[in-house]
Amino acid sequence: MALFMMNCELLATCSALGYLEGDTYHKEPDCLESVKDLIRYLRHEDETRDVRQQLGAAQILQSDLLPILTQHSQDKPLFDAVIRLMVNLTQPALLCFGSVPKEPSFRHHFLQVLAYLQAYKEAFASEKAFGVLSETLYELLQLGWEERQEEDNLLIERILLLVRNILHVPANLDQEKRIDDDASVHDQLLWAIHLSGLDDLLLFLASSSAEQQWSLHVLEIISLMFRDQNPEQLAGVGQGRVAQERSTDVAELEVLRQREMAEKKTRALQRGNRHSRFGGSYIVQGLKSIGERDLIFHKGLHNLRNYSSDLGKQPRRVPKRRQAAQELSIQRRSALNVRLFLRDFCSEFLENCYNRLLGSVKDNLLREKAQQHDETYYMWALAFFMAFNRAASFRPDLVSETLSVRTFHFIEQNLTNYYEMMLTDRKEAASWARRMHLALKAYQELLATVNEMDMSPDEAVRESSRIIKNNIFYVMEYRELFLALFRKFDERVQPRSFLRDLVETTHLFLKMLERFCRSRGNLVVQNKRKKRKKKKKALGQPIASGTTPYSPEELEAVWPLLAEQLQCCIQDPGLSLDSMVPFDAASEVPVEEQRAEAMVRIQDCLLAGQASQALTLLRSAREVWPEGDVFGSQDISPEEETQLLKQILSAPLPRQQGTEEQGAEEEEEEEEEELQVVQVSEKEFNFLDYLKRFASSTVVRAYVLLLRSYQQNSVHTNHCIVKMLHRLAHDLKMEALLFQLSLFCLFNRLLSDPAAGAYKELVTFAKYIVGKFFALAAVNQKAFVELLFWKNTAVVREMTEGYGSMDGGSSSRKPPMWSPEEEAQLQELYLAHKDVEGQDVVDTILAHLKTAPRTRKQVIHHLVRLGLANSVKDFQRKGTHIVLWTEDQEQELQRLFEEFQDSDDILGHIMKNITAKRSRARIVDKLLALGLVAERRELYKKRRKKLASSSLPNEEESLKDFCQEDLEEDENPSEEESEEDEEKEEGSEAEQAPQGSSVLSTEKLGQSLHQEGFSAPILWLQNCLIRAADDREEDGCSQPIPLVPLTEENEEAMESKEFQQLLHKLGVRPPASEETFWRIPAKLSPTQLRRIAASLSQPEEEEEHQPGPDPKVPGEQGPEEEHRKDHRAQALRALSLAQRKKAGLVSPEEEGTAGGNEQLKVAPRKRQLLDSDEEQEEDEGRSKAPKLGAPGIQKKKRFQIEDDDEDD
Repeated sequence: MALFMMNCELLATCSALGYLEGDTYHKEPDCLESVKDLIRYLRHEDETRDVRQQLGAAQILQSDLLPILTQHSQDKPLFDAVIRLMVNLTQPALLCFGSVPKEPSFRHHFLQVLAYLQAYKEAFASEKAFGVLSETLYELLQLGWEERQEEDNLLIERILLLVRNILHVPANLDQEKRIDDDASVHDQLLWAIHLSGLDDLLLFLASSSAEQQWSLHVLEIISLMFRDQNPEQLAGVGQGRVAQERSTDVAELEVLRQREMAEKKTRALQRGNRHSRFGGSYIVQGLKSIGERDLIFHKGLHNLRNYSSDLGKQPRRVPKRRQAAQELSIQRRSALNVRLFLRDFCSEFLENCYNRLLGSVKDNLLREKAQQHDETYYMWALAFFMAFNRAASFRPDLVSETLSVRTFHFIEQNLTNYYEMMLTDRKEAASWARRMHLALKAYQELLATVNEMDMSPDEAVRESSRIIKNNIFYVMEYRELFLALFRKFDERVQPRSFLRDLVETTHLFLKMLERFCRSRGNLVVQNKRKKRKKKKKALGQPIASGTTPYSPEELEAVWPLLAEQLQCCIQDPGLSLDSMVPFDAASEVPVEEQRAEAMVRIQDCLLAGQASQALTLLRSAREVWPEGDVFGSQDISPEEETQLLKQILSAPLPRQQGTEEQGAEEEEEEEEEELQVVQVSEKEFNFLDYLKRFASSTVVRAYVLLLRSYQQNSVHTNHCIVKMLHRLAHDLKMEALLFQLSLFCLFNRLLSDPAAGAYKELVTFAKYIVGKFFALAAVNQKAFVELLFWKNTAVVREMTEGYGSMDGGSSSRKPPMWSPEEEAQLQELYLAHKDVEGQDVVDTILAHLKTAPRTRKQVIHHLVRLGLANSVKDFQRKGTHIVLWTEDQEQELQRLFEEFQDSDDILGHIMKNITAKRSRARIVDKLLALGLVAERRELYKKRRKKLASSSLPNEEESLKDFCQEDLEEDENPSEEESEEDEEKEEGSEAEQAPQGSSVLSTEKLGQSLHQEGFSAPILWLQNCLIRAADDREEDGCSQPIPLVPLTEENEEAMESKEFQQLLHKLGVRPPASEETFWRIPAKLSPTQLRRIAASLSQPEEEEEHQPGPDPKVPGEQGPEEEHRKDHRAQALRALSLAQRKKAGLVSPEEEGTAGGNEQLKVAPRKRQLLDSDEEQEEDEGRSKAPKLGAPGIQKKKRFQIEDDDEDD
């Protein structure tokens, strides 16, 4: 803007400031008033910031304000006014305009203001200006709190804001054109700050506990000072070139040399021996031109390789909204003296200021004392200085303030918030993406520091790292964070640098997690699942009777029970009238006209069995509408009130159809409203299962996008990409996930690159994937077509295992189409059976439909699609229409209960013999209401106990009975399941019954496992069962206990099908979804567990106590064998008696007689077993068991019999 374009008043005000003569500035008498006028003009500028632009064009700051600042600093009022004006003039352009304007005219004004700010920054790059500022700031900080005035605090803040504004001005790269190691304007500014001593004052403000109010200003200034710096490069300044940097430079030079040599070779091959002015024309066979003929090529053959059908075409313009995001942060190397100064500043800051300053800033952020988005400076400082500390000389104590789980949580919270705001606030998505990038860098540096602590020689540091990792890997949000960022990556708002940092951070996290899992063996982590449940209706809301009217017989059956309740309510003096209001005050219908609705509400309460609410409504309505005695007179007697309610119950009251339908819709909306309930549980972590979460096309697409710039990527970035793709392809056996044409084109470009030798890892991986593809293509010819699409895990499985392999268990398979004949039959059946009461129309249609098998859901949806029904909700399964129990039904239920009270399954017999069929839950509730049972447990199906007879039963029969009891126990359904589940379980019991008789008995299965070498795993299983029984007796409660094999032998046994069959026979539950180990069910009592453990030792006892027949006398038994059998029978008899006693099945007489005899008989056997370890060598000839197996077997039997004696 030219000077003659300035406003006259503004020009006169600027002229009244003073003038510069040589190096001396002469101020005018009205200089202070002129400065204040300029501040006033700036306060009233328009949207284009015209005053600011005119002052910038006149160079008022360079020619007037800076000389006044440096030469007249002693004039305190003038100095304060100039500082105020400078702070206003130098405020960022983004703050002036709010954001970068999109309108061309406003964008021009924005760029003009930015150009003036860059000129201000260049003018401030002098030692004089910062010298005056630092001297003034030093004098103010020397004042104590009792001497410092409010004006002094304002001046300190304005000086800090002025320095912040000057440092905030972005560099003009097109105008400066500075290379690395050259001093830019920003470097000159930093050097002026260093020479003036302002950096020492910043360190003092950061370290002083008395100056905490300036902590955010100081942190913002420091972040702007190091804006273009790399912490790793800054830490290595002055230490010479390390070997890693030299090797990196050599590798880059080698790549450039190889490309140059390849280009020279290509040019040499293109030149022929004899020059020809005529290139000739050629016909390219097999390559069609625009028509049907072959392509004619009019250039030399050496140019044929570069031919493309896209030559000469206009490139397609990409809209702005689809263009990739631009990189905003540029790192460069400053001049050497500036880098040395910044390195020393970082070292002093870490030593004296880091922990205190960041603790103060964190406290301000948590207490919301900071401005919006000030947490970004905190995250930048955390990432920068922790990286500097890790690269310089790693000392965890210097960054201990931010090295905690709380910091991880703070960063994760902000990262998630930025991520959600980027998805919702689309206009400011780029700004949220930049903040998210800062949070990701901070998270990456936290992980890198924790990883560095693992390599520390100090044991305490390694233990702290282990604790932090244990907390991080346990919480689900930290593990799911990277998956969410990959799935929602958008290259239109997130730059390529964000994707690079995300890939590197994910690589580091997976490497740490894999190493931690290997060192721990098993890792238990937190698992959260969102469960949706329907919102229940409020308790006080009456249930409408609906459109199904009650017959007079049903109303007569309902009334006796209501009459009893009403008698109790009438006699209750505490019945309040304030709890029920008979009219709707918010309704548009007047109160006088709501009497009919109140009568309907009373009838609804009676039909719902809510007698007390009906009586309260009646009395409240009598108080509101006393005229006409519609709700009874004021002096009505209790008998007349009861008769009035009976008349209301049986009266055919008129109902408003529209209101009723609207109420029904509201009720449906309330019932359909879903609530998300987060269920927190724990599970054992499996690294491969977690890795499978990354096997997604969105994740692979992001990695391929970054791999396209492999020439610009660092070696570490390319390694991170290849490592993740190798995990997916090799570790998860999902090579087909990478069979994509765009990736193969990238592989082709890589393999044809002259400098491919510098990317050996990439080349090896590319050859591996291409080889796998052609191996699959030899079997599956459709693999070439699959190259055109990104794939998920289901498609990968179909490609490798065959198409249609997922149809058996896939729920996404499309149902068969409906033919016109099927639709006509469906319509005919629906119209014929829709009005029939007492039956479900959908079930009737399914029974009579003579087409392909259809599900209930398919029939309902097609009825809605044909317009025969309005909604799917019309076909919801209705409960039984019998809501209330009649007196005859109650008497029948009481009679059936008394009849089957002593049976094993009371509830099952009642449900089979009752006349009015009801659900299990309704029968249980009625039995409890009638007081026939005290608790639901009394109605559970009882297990059949086998009483020991006088003669000891055969061992096979006892084992068979025991297994049969376990089968019955497994088949016993829960008492609170629905009728549908009950029918399914009854069907499954009928199917499993013949299977139980055909499988091998537990004894034979145990013998075969012993012969196959599973003695040690069976012993381990027996000990686990006994320990579980002891724990359940001590705790008094039971829960599923996992069987965790800790040895290779036990792991192999748990994977064996025969051993798993034994576990099934014993009642051990296999792992469910998201579980790894078999579990001992919670329903097994300690007695049952000991019986299972005893059954496992019986095959060994037979081997020990029943030796083979003597070869000399075949078919005869010696006295020793009979003695052993006698002892064995006595021991089993004592064990059976102890178990029966524990179960409460032994009478006192039997306990007194048999118990005493058995105790006397078992005692010598117990003593014999205790001494068997010492007598083993002496009785080696007498014992036929193997030497190696005997001690373990005897120890197991000794523990078992001792436990049984304690139970006795």
